Amino acid sequence: MIGLFTVWYVGLALGFLVVSIAATIVAVILNLAGGIAVQADAARQGVDAVRDQTTTLPGIARINDSAVRILHTARSLRKVAVGK
Repeated sequence: MIGLFTVWYVGLALGFLVVSIAATIVAVILNLAGGIAVQADAARQGVDAVRDQTTTLPGIARINDSAVRILHTARSLRKVAVGK
C-alpha cells in the first residue's frame, strides 16, 4: 500500500514539473511576442512617415522631365562650344 502512494506522489510531482515547464515556455513566448509587437508598431510608424514624406511630391515626374530636358540642352550647348 505504501508503494502505491509513493507512485502517486511521484506522478503528481512529475505532472507538476511538466505543467510548470510548459507555463514557463508559454510565458517566454508571450514576452517575446510583446516585444515583436512593439517593434512592428515602430516599423509601421516609420513606414507611415516615409509615405507621408513621399506622397507630398505630386509633381516629381514633371520635375524629372524638366531636369532631363535641361541636361540634354546643356550637353548640346557643350558640344557647340567645344566642337565635339
